Amino acid sequence: MSDRERVLLVGVVRNGEDRAAEQDSVDELAALTATAGGDVVATVFQERKSISPATFVGRGKAEEIEGLCAAEGVDLVVFDDDLSPAQAANLERITGVRVIDRSQLILDIFALGARTNAAKAQVELAQMQYTLPRLKRMWEHLSRTAGGIGTRGPGETQLEVDRRRIRRRIFTLKKMLAKIERDRATRTARRSGLVKVSLVGYTNVGKSALFNSMTRASVPTGNRLFETLDATTRVLNLPMRESVLLSDTVGFIRKLPHHLVASFHATLECVVEADLIIHVADLSHRRYGRQIETVRSVMEEIGAGGKPEVLVLNKVDVVEDEDTLKAARRAHDRAVPVSALHRWGIDALKERVLEFVLDRKTEVIVSLPGSDGKLLSYVERYGTVMKREVRDGKVGLRVRMERRFLKPLQEYIEPVT
Repeated sequence: MSDRERVLLVGVVRNGEDRAAEQDSVDELAALTATAGGDVVATVFQERKSISPATFVGRGKAEEIEGLCAAEGVDLVVFDDDLSPAQAANLERITGVRVIDRSQLILDIFALGARTNAAKAQVELAQMQYTLPRLKRMWEHLSRTAGGIGTRGPGETQLEVDRRRIRRRIFTLKKMLAKIERDRATRTARRSGLVKVSLVGYTNVGKSALFNSMTRASVPTGNRLFETLDATTRVLNLPMRESVLLSDTVGFIRKLPHHLVASFHATLECVVEADLIIHVADLSHRRYGRQIETVRSVMEEIGAGGKPEVLVLNKVDVVEDEDTLKAARRAHDRAVPVSALHRWGIDALKERVLEFVLDRKTEVIVSLPGSDGKLLSYVERYGTVMKREVRDGKVGLRVRMERRFLKPLQEYIEPVT
């Protein structure tokens, strides 16, 4: 988008759907538009039993949109649902302005926010996968507007050329992302003895601010949707000498395009591999409960459903309504209230993570040969050493360790006294 385009939003409530839910979705579309650099000057809703194959909305509503575009000086129309190329082309012909859908808007925002090579590659892959199935209809539209006779042959030839180019680029991007993922897996393997914890949440709930507060990192934050696109991982030190790997990643959203989820596999892999999920919700948002449901739904979609979870209710400093706080405590009695901005509740959250870590571990005493540097290194890598004694050529260690790492140490374990 160019700077400050004037935008009209269109939401459609289908038969049996909740009007309030669609209103929330369009409100979110307005926030997405602002993030992309547009100003919303008008919003249109329509209730329909079925979607028009030609224009998505009814012909009369399309003409109403045309009138609003002319009256408000609209540069761009954004639909809250995916449009086919034919629908977008027909609407552009009627309204006289550009028409895009929610997926295109989200892809545009991701392209604006991609900073690293991994994020840029993932965004480009999503764009290619979005474009490929739409090429034929795009070319059909161009063929019709060009006049037909004398253009069909070259059009068909160019269509196949474009398809091959896009498929080759998709193949190249997938190879590139696979290498990025292998490199990331190698780096993580070096610290594989640590419990893996991932921050997840709806976009703009304050995950990155919480990540910074917990780890003293400096991940970019701001009042923008999808401020973070890359997974960032740091070691989080806990009480009792324990540590975990804490990862921050891209936020979720309603109607997140499926091809975007697939493209961001490398970024979302840290969520899939996590031992514990810290689910951050924005308590100040009037529909925070619906956002929690959306995040859990996306977690199921990416294969990370059912993982142990700590629910964090962020931005308690913003909530002035005592009834809201009481209702939240009743509905989520195990949730941890925090303010990432003011670092309230961070110690309580760390204690909850520590509880999870200690539940996975057992305390043992091992007596190792002092000359066996390999075993000593193994214990220090996969366990938490609390006490060390050297006696008669042996090294005695009191250590907390996950049971899955104890097998190589069985013959050296002594009773805990």
